[in-house]
Amino acid sequence: MASTRLTRGVVLGGGWAGLLAAHALARSLGRATVIERDFLAETPRHRKGLPQGRHTHLLWSGGVRILETLLPGVTDKLLAAGARKISMYSDMITLTSHGWQHRFPGDQFAVMCSRPLLDLVVRNEILATGRIDLKQGHEAIALTGDARRVTGVRVRTLDSGERSAVEADVVVDATGRGSRLSSWMAELGAPPVGQDLVDVGIQYATRIFRAPPGATTGFPAVNLLADHRDRQPGCNGALYPIEDGRWIVTLSGTRGAKVPAREEDFLRFAEELRSPLVADLIRTAEPLTPLYSTHTGTDRRLYPERMRHWPEGLLLFGDSLAAFNPIYGHGLTSAARAAATLDSQLQQGGLDEWSSRRAQQAICEGVDDPWIMAASRDICYVDCRNFATDVRLTSLAPALQRFAEAIAAKAIRAAGVAEMVANVASLTTPQSELGTSEFLSLLQRDRMLPELTEPPLRADELALANLDPSAPRPLV
Repeated sequence: MASTRLTRGVVLGGGWAGLLAAHALARSLGRATVIERDFLAETPRHRKGLPQGRHTHLLWSGGVRILETLLPGVTDKLLAAGARKISMYSDMITLTSHGWQHRFPGDQFAVMCSRPLLDLVVRNEILATGRIDLKQGHEAIALTGDARRVTGVRVRTLDSGERSAVEADVVVDATGRGSRLSSWMAELGAPPVGQDLVDVGIQYATRIFRAPPGATTGFPAVNLLADHRDRQPGCNGALYPIEDGRWIVTLSGTRGAKVPAREEDFLRFAEELRSPLVADLIRTAEPLTPLYSTHTGTDRRLYPERMRHWPEGLLLFGDSLAAFNPIYGHGLTSAARAAATLDSQLQQGGLDEWSSRRAQQAICEGVDDPWIMAASRDICYVDCRNFATDVRLTSLAPALQRFAEAIAAKAIRAAGVAEMVANVASLTTPQSELGTSEFLSLLQRDRMLPELTEPPLRADELALANLDPSAPRPLV
């Protein structure tokens, strides 16, 4: 397909991925249009189109650094608004499948806050450029063009039902898990896009609590992860500090786990995790919200790069392209990586030589690491339904899992291995670095510290959380 000069860009979806895509387009085109079904609030508020937004979120340092290149100064604004910068691993208490993680120092980190605050700060920064035409209360109902080239989108106004067409040289689908791409492709006369599905049956339940005074700034984040090797449904718990002196607590479980649907069952589920730490922390804390639950759906990755003929003028972005189990925290950073890739393609390729197929291929390369990290972990859980064709998730999976287990077992106790794992997990370093001779040598020679039998909390941290330093918190 011949390239075309790019002058008009339209993005479907005004969430995190959509606005970052629009910002990348506008940096080269001068302007971009965003079609958004919801009305976006001017304060941190949850929106109907993002049910998973009520659960814990984090932006890994790989994504934070990308965000800074696209929006200089935005990290300071997030921190000024109440977000917290959590060092990995020194500010995290993590129970992995192999045991407690030592709190090694390192360069990687995460920014933690509520999803509405994160979205609002970034959205305000993008809209402040004055280059985005945001059409709220509008819904994309079809693509225009044909199987060879997309020429725009048909839009319906939700309040009046009025329909109109918006012409574009490139249309970015960033509508998320609810994308209607399959029906749109059929209407264009294009074949369906190949996809892989991994359905671990994950469910989430979240409440927000008032943290003890000082505990949101002086107490680490907590992650309690299931051990998939016990062949039982995986049950997890996370407690993250967020703005306004609060803790957000998310409990989750894979297929077969009895994730709480009632507030009175929330603490009981936390007590039955592999460690009682989260339960101990929230036992006397004041709940500020009701319980919110979500069944987020499957890990799903589409493969537009495998299509023999991909419609010129169409890009898939964010969860429309690849949606991961949120427990790994890679969705936000993956979308930021895609925006950086799009920005680079526009800046380097030139608008006269623009090809959305080339851009889509580059974006797809960027989602491979987070996709395989999430999917390869999820297929380990009992009753996971694996509909993937990727050999790394089928015939090669057992060997790759054994290698991953060896790394995980050492990373919790060896500083050098932990540093490399942090680099990969934060999407700062390619996963391929774990297969280099340098890393394999490190894996053999890195000195291991003694195994931790209890969560590595300091006495001052326990005091902040009103916990008795002498009370043991052994693994269940």
